[in-house]
Amino acid sequence: MHIAKQNLKVQYVVTVLSILVFLLKAVAYVMTHSLSVLSDTLESVVNIIAALVGSYSLFIAAKPKDKDHPYGHGKAEFVSAAFQGSLIIGVGCLIIYKAIDSFTHPVSLHNLGNAIWLLAFIAIINIVIAIKLIRIGKKNNSLAIVSTGKLFQIDFFTTASVAIGIALLLITGNDKIDSIIALALGIYVIYDGYKILRKSLAGIMDEADMVLLEEVIAEINLTRNEKWIDLHNLRVIKYGTLMHVDCHLTVPWYFNVNEAHAAVDEFTQLIKNKFGASVEFYIHTDGCMPFSCPICTIQHCDKRTAPFVKKLDWTLENVLLDTKHQLK
Repeated sequence: MHIAKQNLKVQYVVTVLSILVFLLKAVAYVMTHSLSVLSDTLESVVNIIAALVGSYSLFIAAKPKDKDHPYGHGKAEFVSAAFQGSLIIGVGCLIIYKAIDSFTHPVSLHNLGNAIWLLAFIAIINIVIAIKLIRIGKKNNSLAIVSTGKLFQIDFFTTASVAIGIALLLITGNDKIDSIIALALGIYVIYDGYKILRKSLAGIMDEADMVLLEEVIAEINLTRNEKWIDLHNLRVIKYGTLMHVDCHLTVPWYFNVNEAHAAVDEFTQLIKNKFGASVEFYIHTDGCMPFSCPICTIQHCDKRTAPFVKKLDWTLENVLLDTKHQLK
């Protein structure tokens, strides 16, 4: 909950910065009447809207679990990111339309030299904000903040490209460069909007995060306990800052309830040590079967019905299966 509130404060600051960047770009457009600068300014409008939506989504995500939302409100971040991605795609389409129209209806440009310095200053602001936000978002497991950081990263590239384009325009005197840059920016913006939208929809649909799963499996294998005879049916889902893990953990069949509970506690603590305290677990314990003996690493077990053959490595391929493992 502390991390969720911290994310919300970060998003409030981002909203103010988005408005500041937009105002600076608006000044640059008034100075130049450049289509590429206008395209860049329109993108900043998206950043402001996205920041406001992101702030609201993080406010919702920071709410504790309740009876209507037993897994918390973390998916509000995915909805926010989906909205941001859709907005970016929409703006990209508008930029392309304006760029194509400018080839037949050109506008007069002026005061370009001073605009270059202002745009360079804006680009520096954008990249500093982007680096900070992406770093904070990854640290706090917030897709909303990472998405906002990506927006500022896109903004850096677009603003820097516009500044370079205006410099080329001044050198060559070819006004079409302005329209060509705007067209290229539109295509780039649509592509990046698609990536954000794709990732957010994956979160909404609970699509398996294979990278995260591999990290979890690697950590379990690193300090594996001999009491954990087998692991299968592993699922890992992200809900904003909350990670939910459920699986079937096989322990010796002769363990009493307290002993089985202690084995589960050791398992959950291992994952929390790696991924933080914001992890929920649903772990079903299974008793081992005679076919488990060949892969059981417990050295002194008077209940063993078959000798130990080899330790079975847990991998992405075998822990997702819904059946207990055994040697073939």
